[in-house]
Amino acid sequence: MSGHPRAVVGVDVGGTFTDLFLYDEAARRFRTAKVPSNRGDEAVGFLAGLRGFGPVADLASVVHGTTVGTNALLERKGARVGLITTRGFRDVLEMRRRDRRHTWGLWGDFVPVVERDLRAEVDERTLADGSIRTPVDPDEVAAVARALLDQGAEALAICFVNAYANPRNERAALAAAAAIWPNGDLACSSGILPEIREFERTSTTVLNAYLQPVVGRYLEKLDAALAADGFAGRFHIVQSNGGVMSTDTARRLPVRTALSGPAAGVIAAAAIAGAAGFPNVITGDLGGTSFDVSLVVAGETALAAQTTIDFGLVIRTPMIEISTIGAGGGSIAAVDAGGLLQVGPESAGSRPGPVCYGQGNTRPTLTDANVVLGRINARQPIGGALKALDVEAARAAIRRHVGEPLGLDVMAAAEAIVRVADARMAGAIRLVSIERGHDPSHFAAVPFGGGGALHVGALIKDVGLKGALVPRFPGVTSALGCVIADIRHDQVQTLNLALDGLDAEALDRRMVAEAEAARAVVEEAGLTVERIDVLFELDMHYVGQTHTVAVPLSVAVRDGGTGVTAALIAEAFEAAYRTSFSRLLPGVPARIVNLRTAAIGRRPPFDLAALAPGPEASLEAARLGTRPVWFAGGWHEAAIHARLLLPVGAEIPGPAVLEQPDATTVIDPDLVARVDRLGNVIVQRRDAA
Repeated sequence: MSGHPRAVVGVDVGGTFTDLFLYDEAARRFRTAKVPSNRGDEAVGFLAGLRGFGPVADLASVVHGTTVGTNALLERKGARVGLITTRGFRDVLEMRRRDRRHTWGLWGDFVPVVERDLRAEVDERTLADGSIRTPVDPDEVAAVARALLDQGAEALAICFVNAYANPRNERAALAAAAAIWPNGDLACSSGILPEIREFERTSTTVLNAYLQPVVGRYLEKLDAALAADGFAGRFHIVQSNGGVMSTDTARRLPVRTALSGPAAGVIAAAAIAGAAGFPNVITGDLGGTSFDVSLVVAGETALAAQTTIDFGLVIRTPMIEISTIGAGGGSIAAVDAGGLLQVGPESAGSRPGPVCYGQGNTRPTLTDANVVLGRINARQPIGGALKALDVEAARAAIRRHVGEPLGLDVMAAAEAIVRVADARMAGAIRLVSIERGHDPSHFAAVPFGGGGALHVGALIKDVGLKGALVPRFPGVTSALGCVIADIRHDQVQTLNLALDGLDAEALDRRMVAEAEAARAVVEEAGLTVERIDVLFELDMHYVGQTHTVAVPLSVAVRDGGTGVTAALIAEAFEAAYRTSFSRLLPGVPARIVNLRTAAIGRRPPFDLAALAPGPEASLEAARLGTRPVWFAGGWHEAAIHARLLLPVGAEIPGPAVLEQPDATTVIDPDLVARVDRLGNVIVQRRDAA
């Protein structure tokens, strides 16, 4: 790495491992690393991995996919937040949409992240048309803010009714509060989400404040540590929408990091699959604690305007659609009170980790089952932190906690653990495919993460997929995604305009202004880009409807305008509505609700051919012998190969195991694997190959 100051490193911090991918653009060389994560102090693994590559000062940029925000939300370990809102709207956050965790019954157990004593009201009123009936009193706001500080509030959110239509009252309140607030952890909803819908706007703003001190402290710690190592390059964060943002933006909008790490993996998987000729794929990231699934159709990732991280914790900001279940390598297997075998969602994490790690855990995990079944090489565990895995300890734990309660021997119990986990993963894949109208037989799986490729056979057969594509480095795919992701900034503004009689010139001016603001954020990131694309989308519906459809506009800013017209919008709306509902509503007027603007800084394309096998690859060099591996109730003598030494075009019939430092790929007896020109492993049924 030394002497190549254009090196960029992607870092993905997971629950068990921190994954790193270094790419030296000048030399077209790359390196990978996998080090244990330090839960509670994720910066330790982050810095240890970087230092393993050599002098940190030699790096040009570091791009980080972080789970700090996600974990803070899931574990309810964010900051103590105070909320100032319009009088009479104190309980919007708690009432939500009157949904409840369980369908039946009239009770619930939701506790908002802002307790009621910290939700304060002030006199102000902005009407839906933007006119101000009651101006806010700055002195009242300052007094309320002082009271919240006295009650222990660390961060402040200000959310006034209809502030999306006119932010003047909110901004005046923000200025009054900022004058006495001891830190920069405060914001108003019009600066976070100037969009209609009171609960979603309040929830997003509050959760942003909830994360500001947590994410801010984490990034400051990393900044300081990098500076101490002489790093003078750019440090960036992956957003939940799959784009990259500066750390300054991440501190201001930490809510946009809620699915940062998983989003990076989807971006990389989509790029790898597209280059390999697979435009339709279902990605599956199996790490130490979870299995994250996402759909890629025609090469495009699916973005959702709104996501629920946990029940009642609603974030309305563009995110890659990812479904997550608690089924990872560290997921604990146990027999419940009803005699049913459960795998997850409780996880052993990295400390103590699976039983076979020998770090104090006594309850079996999915990794322990795979070790006992011979699918994981106990003498060469991934990550390099352990010299060997304790197979006998794993067997004893499975026998005690699963085998004896179910009346099964150790091997049958281990296989049962894997089958239950496979069934949960298959269910997650069906959720994003079949239940959304997609035929799985038209899709290939892209399993990655440390454990995804262990289960490739079950994913193909249980769901009915046409095959699978295992990336060259499945264990560090999310880190690779950090390296190749574009810079992106999304923003939204509620308009509430009737399409009939639309002032297209006024809308055009608004679109140009939004585009300039979004471009400025992308340019502020400071990364080299080939160009900046600005995309526009409208949320529209027929008058009288509640929900909207997304309407992409095929316009661009040129010569100071976009050329948008009412006729163009009407045509785009009808096309989008017909696609969603197969019919139109003639005679019913249409309405524009929101304008969405995305600025995307296109980074120079990453040449995936750099990952392809080199001239040293050959079948002879890759052969490592055989070992017994358990499949479908019995032992099979499986061929063992060094995955990274397999040449392009190599065909490996199952049963086989492909081993590499960051992951293990298992080929079932009725499957066959083939190495494509980029070094990916394509897995199919033998009769379909």
